[in-house]
Amino acid sequence: MNDELLSMLGLARRAGRLSPGFDAAADAMKKRRACLLLLANDLSRRTFDAAVGLAVQNGVEYVRCSYDMQTLGKAIGRRMTGIISVDDGGFAKKLKAICADNRQEECIDD
Repeated sequence: MNDELLSMLGLARRAGRLSPGFDAAADAMKKRRACLLLLANDLSRRTFDAAVGLAVQNGVEYVRCSYDMQTLGKAIGRRMTGIISVDDGGFAKKLKAICADNRQEECIDD
């Protein structure tokens, strides 16, 4: 497993460019700060549908990662998180590029 995505998330967190969790991500999308929404692979269907609905409504791209909530949370210094809003265009572009390069391994485009 390539941890480039997780490393980039940790860097973005330290730079203060992430909004982890449903409420924080929803707020970032509503305030037009969100550039990309990352969703864990074990997110409940109800939460997934709600997050995707908000993303579509606000014109934010989203990607379902192959990582679970615990792994994503650990990458950003939390116990677990299923939703992460990337609030910086540069970090979002890099994370999308990582997903495109490692499509089978890192992320699943929904």
